[in-house]
Amino acid sequence: MIRKASLKDVKKIHALISEQAKGGHLLARAIADLYSQIRDFSVAIDRNTGEIVGCGALRIVWEDLAEVRSVAVQSDLQRRGIGRKLVESLVLESFEMNIKKVFVLTYRVSFFSSMGFVLMDKNLLPHKIWADCVKCPKFPECDEVAMVKEAIL
Repeated sequence: MIRKASLKDVKKIHALISEQAKGGHLLARAIADLYSQIRDFSVAIDRNTGEIVGCGALRIVWEDLAEVRSVAVQSDLQRRGIGRKLVESLVLESFEMNIKKVFVLTYRVSFFSSMGFVLMDKNLLPHKIWADCVKCPKFPECDEVAMVKEAIL
C-alpha cells in the first residue's frame, strides 16, 4: 500500500534513505530537510506488519516539471516491486496535476528505464541545478544520470 507520508514517518524515511546512501545508491538527506519537505513524500506500507518499507518524493520544480527523488526501499525487500509502485504513484500524482515532465537524477538507470524514463542531458535542468545541486557535495562533479518521463497526451 502507498500513502502520503506524515510527520511521524520522518525518522523511518530518514533511516531508509540513510541505509541506501551508505551503499552509494542515492544521496543522503538531512533529517531537517525531510521535516520541511514531508508533504513531497509518499511511503510504502507492508500489508502484513503495517511498517514503512519504502519511500519516495515528488518535488514540483516548475509549472511543467517535477522530480522523483529519494526513492528508497528496505534492502531485504528490494526487487519485489515496492520501488516500482512508489515511482508509479509519484508519476501518476504529477500527471494528475497536469505536470507533463517528470525527471530523476539516479544511479539506477536500468530500473527507471524499465519504467519508461529515458536519458536526458542534465544541462536541460537549470531549475534543479541551481536550486539543489549547488548544495550537493558532489557539485559540480555530479555522477548521477538524468532521466525523464513525459505524459502521454
